Amino acid sequence: MSETAKVLLQDWKTPFGLPPFSQIKPEDFEGAFEEAFKAGEDNIIRIAQNPEEPTFENTIAALELAEETLEQVASVFFNLSSADTNETLQQVERSVSPKLAAYNTKKLLNPALFKRVETLMAKKDALGLTPEQDRVLERYYSIFHRAGAGLDETGKSRIAEINERLATLGTSFAQNVLADEASYKLVLENESDLEGLPEFLVKAASAAAEERGEPGKYAITLSRSSIEPFLQFSKRRDLREEAFNAWAKRGDNAGETNNSAIVRETVQLRNEKAKLLGFESFAAFKLDDVMAKTTGAVDDLLTNVWGPAKARALEEAADLQDMAQSEGDNIEIAPWDWRYYSEKVRSAKHDLDEEEIKPYFQLDQMIDAAFYTATRLFGLTFKELQEQDVYHPDVRVFEVFDKNGDHLGIFIGDYFARASKRSGAWMSAFRSQQKLKGDIRPIIVNVMNFSKAPEGEQTLLTFDDARTLFHEFGHGLHGLMSNVTHPLVSGTSVARDFVELPSQLFEHWLAQPEILKKFARHYQTGEVIPEELLERLLAAANFNQGFATVEYLATAIVDMAIHKEDELDNLDPAQMEKKILEGIGMPKEIIMRHRIPHLLHAFAGDGYSAGYYSYLWSEVMDADAFEAFEETGDAFDPDTAAKLEKFIYAAGGSQDPAKAYMDFRGKMPSIEPLLKGRGLVN
Repeated sequence: MSETAKVLLQDWKTPFGLPPFSQIKPEDFEGAFEEAFKAGEDNIIRIAQNPEEPTFENTIAALELAEETLEQVASVFFNLSSADTNETLQQVERSVSPKLAAYNTKKLLNPALFKRVETLMAKKDALGLTPEQDRVLERYYSIFHRAGAGLDETGKSRIAEINERLATLGTSFAQNVLADEASYKLVLENESDLEGLPEFLVKAASAAAEERGEPGKYAITLSRSSIEPFLQFSKRRDLREEAFNAWAKRGDNAGETNNSAIVRETVQLRNEKAKLLGFESFAAFKLDDVMAKTTGAVDDLLTNVWGPAKARALEEAADLQDMAQSEGDNIEIAPWDWRYYSEKVRSAKHDLDEEEIKPYFQLDQMIDAAFYTATRLFGLTFKELQEQDVYHPDVRVFEVFDKNGDHLGIFIGDYFARASKRSGAWMSAFRSQQKLKGDIRPIIVNVMNFSKAPEGEQTLLTFDDARTLFHEFGHGLHGLMSNVTHPLVSGTSVARDFVELPSQLFEHWLAQPEILKKFARHYQTGEVIPEELLERLLAAANFNQGFATVEYLATAIVDMAIHKEDELDNLDPAQMEKKILEGIGMPKEIIMRHRIPHLLHAFAGDGYSAGYYSYLWSEVMDADAFEAFEETGDAFDPDTAAKLEKFIYAAGGSQDPAKAYMDFRGKMPSIEPLLKGRGLVN
């Protein structure tokens, strides 16, 4: 192993324990992983073969600290492979992912280790555990059991093979999507190509072209912040269609980046694994360990929202068709037309123009708005740190302080799209909070894909972009404010259909007049957004919600259906997608938000597999949770905010999510606030 690779294995004497990025080379990760695997495996064997009777301390607490080196290496590697990858990192990922799966499987199928956990579980009521320890023990037992620790040797062997293969498939799926995104550019060369495009998009397209080797031209990429405004404003229907189809066909193009075979094998293996573990389907297996519990509960939620959402979407489609005819466009609305005519309808109904709005949503101001909201709610403060060792020049680093002025953690913001970054927006951690080994403070990162303005100019956001920033910062706060002892339940380590509650709830504060009046300021003049424009913007909050809900629900419904399917031998993902959408009467003018071939949530690993519904499940809670503030007449009510911090943001996964919500709200939520919030009922 090289000397530089050893850096990845050391205790870093850097400010706040930040990774020493400038000392880390992509080619060093493979050797570092090998050393980290060995260190972890030695510790696991030591715990499993301990001759002493199992106790919480010598088994569970020991497991919590057994893989510190591996966690350090993996956190840096997987953050970089998502946010700033290259060919070397991708090669390492293809090599390491199945090895990591094999390592985890070997640990979880270790019979001596499971026996110790099982022994503790059988007598847990006599152990005198704290409520958090009790929860951690239960979670470990569930993790081992769901991994197949109770199977015979034949079953364990097959589970191991499946896990290793699924890791390889997930890596290939993600890299294929990234390849399609990175390789595509719609080059615009003349005035007619730019017809209808606002100045902010022309500038962003110019910068994108420069970055992609087309100086003096303009490029539209498959980053959402590039293609969505292009579809919204371009008068060139032929170019809209071309760009839209490229977006829709990520992972579905002919050639080596096609993901159909990967999806087919993935769902087959997941189904086999679920049945080995005693479940009728992979969906049933996944839901057994979350709030929803059953596929029936999820189906009921999706069905109850689908009806009103589809009805509203069809009304919206009729409005778009009328608008096209009034403009003299003799067309039938197609998916690549929706955003274009929707913008015209929005302008007509609410007198809103994106070029009028965006100057008031400058990126730095929106970052400050998110910070200010956290200050008002929880007393947190933020200080930007300059001259830090970061993995890309665009990355920004902030120290976060709690309400007493003490160090809470580090927040990293990585806001701009680039070819080395996968699409979308997400939160992750370079280090999670815990107290089992000292007071370990978190290092949290938010990654976005906003179109960067040309050098010397300000980056402007759409209102939806600003909402995305608030959403991911809500996840960030969940990680930063975590106040638990055990790593297993730290921060966002909660049930999948609970994890979106803190993020989606935080979005509500963006639309509060206090926030908008303070931070929605013109980037050139500093003028506060005019009251009249603000009223129009907020009045249009539910505009196009039929479309937004239908495109999301369609993805959730297809995700659930494909993971309940049993006839998988000759599965054609495209045909199945088509069949499901026909069955629910999908409006022809709309496609799924994420088609199966690029549904990273479900197929680049199994994080949101049979779990895309969870955004809606969480939204039922977040709509109800914000009503708790509204009922007080104060969106920043201190008592409600204190309960929110204690039971949701700080609690991590230290208690059952239903209990956590009940402790905060005093009741379980109903669907009505969600339907009302989306404007799907009068």
